[in-house]
Amino acid sequence: MISGAHMIIYSTDAEADRAFFRNVLRFPAVDAAEGWLIFELPPAEIAVHPAAEVDSHEVYLMCEDINATIQELKSHDVECTSVTDEGWGLLTHVSLPSGGSLGLYQPRHALAHKAGAA
Repeated sequence: MISGAHMIIYSTDAEADRAFFRNVLRFPAVDAAEGWLIFELPPAEIAVHPAAEVDSHEVYLMCEDINATIQELKSHDVECTSVTDEGWGLLTHVSLPSGGSLGLYQPRHALAHKAGAA
């Protein structure tokens, strides 16, 4: 029934953020037209959390070793916030060139894309 998922990150400097995804994160992309890049993502999961209002959603990237990933990002002059232990994982936020940020975490929970969730 569902063949995939498409996420949108809104940016005040889309070109710079696209270059970050292409050059720093090295996500493969297709050009949908006139430089409008759509990036391939690694395996993904989606969780549904209770909320009083439903007008926003969040995107988090996951990694297997948060400290190694932060060091790799720093080698590209990418800033990350201090790592916090959230219980379910180790969390930081990655600064995008536009000034926005993305969550990045090393999960401690079972991974749906590796468990063959039913």
